Amino acid sequence: MNLLARAARIVLGGIFLWASVTKVPDMAAFAESVANYRIVPPSLVPGVAAAVVGVEIAAGVALVLNVWARAAALVLSTLLAVFTVGLASALARGIDLSCGCFGGNAPATWWTVLRDVVLLLLALGVAISSPPSPVRAPSRPPDPAPAP
Repeated sequence: MNLLARAARIVLGGIFLWASVTKVPDMAAFAESVANYRIVPPSLVPGVAAAVVGVEIAAGVALVLNVWARAAALVLSTLLAVFTVGLASALARGIDLSCGCFGGNAPATWWTVLRDVVLLLLALGVAISSPPSPVRAPSRPPDPAPAP
């Protein structure tokens, strides 16, 4: 993996670790941001908010440590695609909301959508440039010692 790909992997992982760590102190506010998109049924909002933060932490750690990096980048690509479509949908419907990104309450705009598209392209680039995760065959017991 060349230096640029390694830097992209670490930067992407760091961005998502930062994003998740800023949400953890006030999960209720992040859950409210999720609810404001009006896509997730209200009864599922707390679980979805917690799952998003958990995925961001796990994938961020995996990318920074280069453990299952391709899988982590693909998971984040999926998450970013969902974020981007959800955000664009909310903006197109005229919903005035905060992004919920990075634990802040800055208003979401079409620039936020553009930022998410750039992050999506970065995540796809990391996925493409990362080697596949190793698949280990199930271990089998050692052969018994031959009889004397």
